[in-house]
Amino acid sequence: MTTISLRLPANYHKRLSVLSSAEGISINQLITLAVGEKLSAIDTEGYIQDRAKLASRSKFDSVLSKVQDNKPEDQDVL
Repeated sequence: MTTISLRLPANYHKRLSVLSSAEGISINQLITLAVGEKLSAIDTEGYIQDRAKLASRSKFDSVLSKVQDNKPEDQDVL
């Protein structure tokens, strides 16, 4: 574990205090969870962008052409 000193606006600290109490966890745990969620979101975005670079319209059309031309089910009709 690493210890950091963090400066927060007073209103952020108050909101963190209220929220962490409501969740039954410490402010430290809440901040750690929030940072983890943000890192995960950034990593996911990068993964999707990398995968998108591998895509091609011709491959998409090829796969889509294999789908039968069926009438949509009632719940799928707009």
